Amino acid sequence: MNVEDRRVPWIALNSCVCECPRAARIVLRAFPSVGEVFGAREEQLTALGVREDIAGKIAAKGALDEAKKELEKLEKRAYTLMTFEDGDYPVLLREIFDPPLVLYVAGRTEVLKGPAVSIVGARKPTPYGRAVAGKLAGDLASRGVVIVSGLARGIDACAHWGAVKEGRTVAVMGSGLDVVYPEENRELAAKVLERGAVVTEYPLGAPPLGYHFPLRNRIISGLGLGLVVVEATRHSGSLITARLALDENREVMAVPGNVTSELSLGTNWLIQTGARLVEGWEDVAEDLPSPLREDLLSRKAETRERPPLSEAEEKVFKMLPVDAQVHIDEIAERTELSVSELLGILLGLELGDLVVQNPGKNFQRRM
Repeated sequence: MNVEDRRVPWIALNSCVCECPRAARIVLRAFPSVGEVFGAREEQLTALGVREDIAGKIAAKGALDEAKKELEKLEKRAYTLMTFEDGDYPVLLREIFDPPLVLYVAGRTEVLKGPAVSIVGARKPTPYGRAVAGKLAGDLASRGVVIVSGLARGIDACAHWGAVKEGRTVAVMGSGLDVVYPEENRELAAKVLERGAVVTEYPLGAPPLGYHFPLRNRIISGLGLGLVVVEATRHSGSLITARLALDENREVMAVPGNVTSELSLGTNWLIQTGARLVEGWEDVAEDLPSPLREDLLSRKAETRERPPLSEAEEKVFKMLPVDAQVHIDEIAERTELSVSELLGILLGLELGDLVVQNPGKNFQRRM
C-alpha cells in the first residue's frame, strides 16, 4: 500500500469525526489500525460510546470512496495532507489531548516545524490592541519565531499582518482550505501563504460553522510553545483558548490593558491569576524553553533604524499616538497641512512601516 493509499482511511475517519474529537479518541483506542475501524458495525461502534450519527457514517462504507475523491482534489490543488501517523506531523500538536487526525495544509509546510508562539484576542480591538498585536508579532517573527493565529477579524489579523512583514506565520481555519473566512481576510490569507501556511482539520468545502471555531482553538494553542492574549472581555473566546493552552501545558501570557476598558477585563484577569504580563517580545521570550529563550534574548539589542523623515513627515509622525487613532481631518487641522498634502505624507509613512491606516481614514503610529 503506497503513502497515498495509507492516507485514505485517515481522511475518511476524519471526515466522520472531525466535529467530535472524543469519537476519534474512542475508535482509535478500540481498533489496532485506522483502516480496521471501517470494518466495524454500527451497533459495535455505539456500544463503544460513539454517537449514533457518527457510527452510522463510519459503518455506511461510503466514507472511504469519498476520501479517495478528496485526495484527488488535494493533489490537483497542490495541498499537503498530514496524518497523525506521519513523521512530519507537528510534534507539539501530537502532544495535545485531542490532536486532529489530519491536517490539511496550504503553503510552506516547513513552518510547522519552527518554534512558534500563538497570539489571539478580541475581534473588535482598540487601536492600542491593534498596535500591540502587530508590533509583538513583528518583533517575534523578525527573530525567527513563527506566529500562529486564527485568521479572524481583529487581533488575529493584526498578528498575521505584523508577522508576514517580518517573518513567518501560520493561520488555523475553522473551515475547509478552499473556504476563506471571513471573506475580508482573503488578501491576508494570500500573504500568509507567501511566507507561511494555512492549516485546518476540516475537509475541502467545509463551511465556517460556529462550533468549528472553539474546536480549532485547540490547534492554535497546540501549535505554539506559548499563547499570548491581546485584549479580551471576561467572556471572550480567547480565554477558552487560554484554558486549552494551560491544559496542553503551554505558557499563557497576556498584555495588560486600561482598567476602565471592557476589553481589558479578560487579559487583566489572566495576569491576576498567574499569566505572565507582556509588555514586549522580551517578556514572551522569557517564558519560552531553553535554548530558544537564550538565543532570542541574546539578540535583545537588535533594533532597526528609523528611516530619515522630512520636516513635514516628522511633524505628522510625532503627533500620531500609538495607542489611539486620529482621523485625517483632525491631523490636517492640527498640522495645518492640506488633506491632499497629508495623503502623500501618510502614504510615505505607511510605506516606511511607521504608520498604520485603520478603516475610515484613521491613522496611528506603529509601536
